[in-house]
Amino acid sequence: MKLQDLKLYKGKVRDVYFVDEDKLLICATDRISAFDFVLPSEIPGKGAVLNRISLFWFEKTKHIIKNHLISADLAEIKDLTGVELPQYFDGRSVLAARAQRIDFECIVRGYITGSGWKEYLKSGSVCGIQLPAGLKEAQKLPEPIFTPTTKADKGHDENVSFEFMADKIGLETANEVRKKSLELYNFAHDYLLKKGIILADTKLEFGFLDGELILIDEAFTPDSSRFWDAGTWQPGKSPDSYDKQFVRNWLIKSGWDLKTPPAPELPPDIAARTAELYREIEGKIIS
Repeated sequence: MKLQDLKLYKGKVRDVYFVDEDKLLICATDRISAFDFVLPSEIPGKGAVLNRISLFWFEKTKHIIKNHLISADLAEIKDLTGVELPQYFDGRSVLAARAQRIDFECIVRGYITGSGWKEYLKSGSVCGIQLPAGLKEAQKLPEPIFTPTTKADKGHDENVSFEFMADKIGLETANEVRKKSLELYNFAHDYLLKKGIILADTKLEFGFLDGELILIDEAFTPDSSRFWDAGTWQPGKSPDSYDKQFVRNWLIKSGWDLKTPPAPELPPDIAARTAELYREIEGKIIS
């Protein structure tokens, strides 16, 4: 079987090949998305960084929840699938169990920032969850909050309430997803804090495999999370970050309205600095 014979689905960042009814081949590309648009520029080496970080966390968190990983070794993937992969796939690909995906992105926020901060300034709440008055930007919340969004493969994700999610997937499943999301966030947050990094928020995805909830997609990467330098973090100031926020900040200042395609090209120095930040946070996480 050849790679080109497999059905291909191109996500915003990952290319997903359907091996059979039970397995997926997932390749993390160097594409980058922001504000729900895939940018025309790539970030050199980004896919390999995302893959290595996710593999690290899949191993670290398997005591909390199982995940979709079967193998990340190209030779083993070939033995299991009969597919010989190009060299490009080495280090940026995994063979994964094909789970029944839950079509919500599970956001956990431990600090108030980004779109949550903007909403709080208007309403005193984030995604319908009322928060204490007088919070400052980047301040730690009294406890992490779970704020799901719809999962749009193309176009814009939308914030929804927990009740909306529960209505769509059932209360028992929604409760389990929320519980595991908070457990995973708290574990990763405490682990990273010892390394001088604050995990401000993160996005997780889940699915069912043989009736059991598992973690899928990626885990605690600079594409899916906000990482701040704990040494310079101070409530009321925009923190130093090691994640996609660097690209978002450039786009905000670029004059693009953030809503109308096409998104602009990133200048070479911005793409190079983004790659550098991704490598820096990888080193801090995995060291």
